[in-house]
Amino acid sequence: MIRKLLLATNNRGKVREYHSLLKDIPLRLVSMADEGIMTVVEETGNSFTENAGLKAKTIAAESRLLTLADDSGLEVDALGGEPGVLSARYAGEGATDAEKVNYLLSRMKNIPEGNRSAQFCCVIAVAEPDGEIEYFTGECRGVITLESYGTNGFGYDPVFFIPELGKTMAELSSEEKNSISHRARAAEKVVEALLKKYSK
Repeated sequence: MIRKLLLATNNRGKVREYHSLLKDIPLRLVSMADEGIMTVVEETGNSFTENAGLKAKTIAAESRLLTLADDSGLEVDALGGEPGVLSARYAGEGATDAEKVNYLLSRMKNIPEGNRSAQFCCVIAVAEPDGEIEYFTGECRGVITLESYGTNGFGYDPVFFIPELGKTMAELSSEEKNSISHRARAAEKVVEALLKKYSK
């Protein structure tokens, strides 16, 4: 019987992305909805690693399944690494993507074009039900634009410009994004580790 890997997220977009990113692993991907798990883990950690680990360990212990969780966000150099772990809540609880983007741009309105470097960071945690856990990281460097461009993606993608591609993250196709994003780079390491561990 093929072993399951539970994706510890209720974000359907993220579940779809992982089905694409992890298509080569010898495990069957299942979502929390598939397994009837309703638990919401509070992200109380001070780093992406702490939050990813917290989610993966909690859901692995509850489900008794190998569990993958991630935490990711945007770090702007000129803002001392903000919004960081607060990326989703930077403009307040329940803020829309557009509100988050506008809040970030308002915080950066006096920062000149040459000083707007930033990075998207992702930490993926893969936890066994017994508490054993591994971490995988990925990052993508870019520059914060002065206004939004593009309609794909989510979050801060419309203002995250990738110089070598000449586009914002929101102007990329899903295929392009899944080849260079912070999550894609971390997921690549996950695939490598799981193939090594579970391939016959």
